Parts: sequence; C-alpha cells; structure tokens
Amino acid sequence: MFAKAKAYGLSGIEGFETIVEADVHSGLPGTDMSGLPDAAIKEAKERVKSAIKNSGFSYPSRRITINLAPADTKKEGPLFDLAIALAILGALGEIPAKNLSNDIVFIGELSLDGFLRPVRGILPLLISAVSKGSKIFVIPKDNADEAAFIKDANVYALDSLKEVVDFLLLRAGKKTAQMSPQNQPLQIEPIVSRDFDSLQKDEKYALDFKFVRGQAFAKRAMEIAAAGGHNILLVGPPGSGKTMLAKCLPSILPAMTAYEAMETTKIHSVAGILPQGQGMVTARPFRSPHHTASQISITGGGTKASPGEISIAHNGVLFLDELPEYPRAVLEVLRQPLESKNILISRANRTVTYPADFMLVSGMNPCPCGNLGSSNKECSCTPAMVNKYRARLSGPLLDRIDMHIEVDNVSYDEMRGAESESSDTIRTRVNAARKIQLERYANTRLVCNAGLDTELLNQHCVLDEKSEIFIKKAFEKWGLSMRGFTRILKVARTIADLANSKNIELVHLSESLSYRCMDRKV
Repeated sequence: MFAKAKAYGLSGIEGFETIVEADVHSGLPGTDMSGLPDAAIKEAKERVKSAIKNSGFSYPSRRITINLAPADTKKEGPLFDLAIALAILGALGEIPAKNLSNDIVFIGELSLDGFLRPVRGILPLLISAVSKGSKIFVIPKDNADEAAFIKDANVYALDSLKEVVDFLLLRAGKKTAQMSPQNQPLQIEPIVSRDFDSLQKDEKYALDFKFVRGQAFAKRAMEIAAAGGHNILLVGPPGSGKTMLAKCLPSILPAMTAYEAMETTKIHSVAGILPQGQGMVTARPFRSPHHTASQISITGGGTKASPGEISIAHNGVLFLDELPEYPRAVLEVLRQPLESKNILISRANRTVTYPADFMLVSGMNPCPCGNLGSSNKECSCTPAMVNKYRARLSGPLLDRIDMHIEVDNVSYDEMRGAESESSDTIRTRVNAARKIQLERYANTRLVCNAGLDTELLNQHCVLDEKSEIFIKKAFEKWGLSMRGFTRILKVARTIADLANSKNIELVHLSESLSYRCMDRKV
C-alpha cells in the first residue's frame, strides 16, 4: 500500500517542494527512511509512531519505507513530521490517499501525544510554496499569526494530527467522529489573512534623544546617519555616551515598509527568534553582539547554515561596541557584506544567500587609556601606543564606515541641564529627507543615499568649482582612498537633503568632511 503527501523543506530563506512517500508492505516490523534526512528527521519515525497511536489510530506491525523526494537534496528539521504521519495513514487507508496527493501542503512537528508543535520558517516556506502554485496549507496552530500575512492562499492552522485527519475527511465528503462544542458537525475554516497596514506600528522606545545631555555634534551626526542610512563610528572616552547614542538611534529611524518587514520577518522566523504570537516584525532590529562573538555567529553558517547577526539585523542596526576588542578576523568578514548587502554562505553540501542590509554603528575609545582628546582628562599614551591600538582596525574596514565622529565627555552644566530635542522631532526631519531620497530614486531599488553606486553618484553628487577645489585639497592632505572620497560625497548628499537643497554646496561638503576623524593623522 502506497501514499504520498506534499511538504516543503527550507534552504536559507527559500523553500523547496518535498514529496513524502510512504510504502507499507509485509516484512519484519520497522521503518526505513531515505532521501538525505538529518538526525531530526530520522528520529521522526519514533515521534510519528507514538503520535499515530495516541491519536486513536492503529500503527501497523509491518515494514514501512519512507522516502523524501527529491532524494538528492538535504532535508533538515522536524517540519516533515506531519506529512510523514499522513502518508503512513494514507497508505493504511485511514484517510483518502487521493486527498494527500493534490495541492495541499502539510508542515508541522508532532509531539508524542499527537499535537502539532510550531516550526521555524513558516513565512518563507509559505511564500515559496505560493510562488510555485500551492494554494492550500495545513500548519500548526501556533504558527497562525505568522502565516496570516500570506496572501492568495487558504491556510488552515490546526491543533493536532486528529484534527488534520478530520479536515481531510471533511474535504472528502465523509463524516467525522469529532463534533463542535455546540454538538454540530465539525467545520474547519482557514485563518483570516491580515495586511501589514492593519498592524499597530507606533513603536515605543525605551531610550529617547531627549535624555542625551549635551553632545550636539554627535546627535547631529546620528541624525545624518539615520537620514541617509550611513554606517557610523563613535570615538570617545569611556562614559561619554557612545552606547547611549547608539541605542537611541532606532527611535529616529523611518518606520519599516511592508516589504522590509516581510524580509526581516523571514530571517527572524528561520533563526527561530520571532516571539510567540508576533506574526510580523514591525520595529527595525537592533542587534548588539558581545565582542567575544565568533565569526560564524556574526556572519552565519554552522552545520545548518543558519543566519548570523548581520542578517538578523537586516533593515536595522548592528551595534558593535568596543570595536577594537573584536577579533580581527571577525571584523574583516564584515567588509564584503557592507558592500554587497548580502552574505553568501558556502558549505560542502549547500550554498545559501542571506540578505544583510544593515546600518553598522560602532564605538571605540580613541586610545588604550581612553582619554586622548578629552577636555577634562589627560592622555597617558604615546603616539606609538595610539597607532598600535587603532591599527586593530584595518584601513579597508574604516573606509567602509561613512562617518567617524569624536564624542567628548559632557560638562556638569550640560549633564544637569534641561532635556534636549526629542527623538520624535528629529525623526520628522529624517522622514522628510528620506522622502526626498525615495522620490529621487523612484526608478531604482535604492531607498537612501548610502547605497549610491558610481553611476548614480556621478548623477546626483555634482560639485561646483569651489567644492571641487576644497575636496581636492582634503583628498591630497589626508591621503583619502577612492572609497573614502565617495563616502564623503554620499554623506554630503544626505546633509543637502536635510537642508532641502537640490545641489551639494560647500557648507554641506565641509560638514561631511568633519565626520572623518579617523582619516586624520594622530
């Protein structure tokens, strides 16, 4: 007796169709499994056996062969449990086998008592399946919030294997033993779909720029970084407020679009960090890994090629505090994602691409003792010590950081003074600048100035004669690289947008140049 059920496997943030085939035949009792299953799938035969028995069905004392097709593709995770159980029940004649081989996709992990457990990656799985023509899905009830944002599909979020069998019997026009609480024939309806616009997106942030005393120069730089999506490095003595400034940044970033929220949610779902009951990520991520983080935890990878911190921070902020304390190898792997906005993870049996379009915000002390340039403390480091300390950061990495700003300690009067400008006020200006950029790049995939390529840079960052002379002197005096030069132009374009200026003027260019403190000689 033979039956099959359709499921979907996950590779990165893309799903692939998997046909679960079951053949029950005479022979010594046991279960064989093929199709490159991992350990979690191999153990599924024990979970499925107990789930079938505890759901009121008989489990045959016969030989069962399970195949996951295509057989040459690696399968991982417990999300095939439901399809395996249904294929076995179909082969036994407990449910109509023809109802399993149509366009229904079954995804879910089974507990020993037959209930469905939530699985990772429901959103990317369903998006991939819909794009390939599938329209009907059966998933665990606890994944309903996430699946509600799938359009053009009927998604049934059910609670147990027994309920899934009843659903299939109802579709076949047969009666079920289960009744509703009102003692009426059971009816199973698809979940109600939702739009991103229906979500309450008025995010409340614990930190606000109004609590940051003094630091007018640094707050201006953070506003520019948020308006243009620029990477920024904060350099200053301990206790000057670098971490506070970085943690306040999400409060002035533009709200996420529906597309950005969907992309971010897919990654968080695959990573297994989407909170229970939260179907969509509406706030821009803020990730702050410790400087002991490994290279794989930052970039992604491992045995399952999971997304790393740079992908989890997609469309948000990656904050690396005490930047020179990170291992050199960890920092150097950031260079390629900062340019390409994605990360390609290659392993022996797979290649996975994750998006990694994040704002890099980092902090560091100016020297080993931390007091170089401080207005109220004396530095005890020699120039050689300072150069050795800063040499922990490579020139190519610093070139990819658009803005390097100095943050000094605040005075007592500033610390005890009145609250400064709030994040809401700053965010209004940021949104106005982003609107200008969206209109300017309407026919491209860009959303902000940080992503300008050479062609668009030449088109939208034209300098007048005075500005050309000015930037040429700076280029020669500081020994800027071509990449550093273009970063200065991009930041100047953002400053001009904040000033609602069509052209980049000398005042915008000079301010942009002031945000490159690490290019100066010690």
